[in-house]
Amino acid sequence: MSTFVLIHGGGDVGWSWHLVAAELVARGHEVVAPDLPADDECLTLEDYADSVVADVGQRGDVVVVGHSFGAFTAPLVAERLSADLLVLVAGMIPAPGEPPERWWSDSGYLAAAEAQAAVDGGLTGNDDPYVSFYNDVPRELADEALRRERAHPSAAAMEAPWPRRDWPAVPTRFVVFTDDRFFPRSFLRELARERLGVVADEVPGGHCAMLSRPIEVAEQLVGYLE
Repeated sequence: MSTFVLIHGGGDVGWSWHLVAAELVARGHEVVAPDLPADDECLTLEDYADSVVADVGQRGDVVVVGHSFGAFTAPLVAERLSADLLVLVAGMIPAPGEPPERWWSDSGYLAAAEAQAAVDGGLTGNDDPYVSFYNDVPRELADEALRRERAHPSAAAMEAPWPRRDWPAVPTRFVVFTDDRFFPRSFLRELARERLGVVADEVPGGHCAMLSRPIEVAEQLVGYLE
């Protein structure tokens, strides 16, 4: 049995993982899916990591999973918990010393999203969250996700350099969602190769496939343990 620590993305809550969590528990694993602190503009990425580590407590055999902006926090948590595995899911892979607010341009995302939007008629990066984030999520779940939205991350977390000088010595995997309209698949695959030296795995679904494809996401995560 492993303990899956599921870290949500920006503006989100642990609830976003609830369907995947149920699938993992049904397969005999334990799950910790905390709500990271929100509504405090002074909190840093280290504060977010502190919160997750406190929620995990003394649990062992840890697998840390970070979605989207959660990729900035997940490596910090994985290092501190001596995790067995780190998985980034449609994650914003940070570079040493890179402030999250600069990631959008430094990573090449802005150019990649603009190019993809020109091909798909403006679906990629669309201002409507039902189009860009929840394009394949059942409407009632998308509505609930938006209702739960919070002010996270903080200004301090966005402005400060990512605190690590290198990637933690934890085996790392990366998952791309094939129908992601926020982070183009080809962009994330290349970023995973450049920044992590890994070949990304692919799971069907949009940016929030945890709500639209929970079985497939859970099976991908459990598959890494085999």
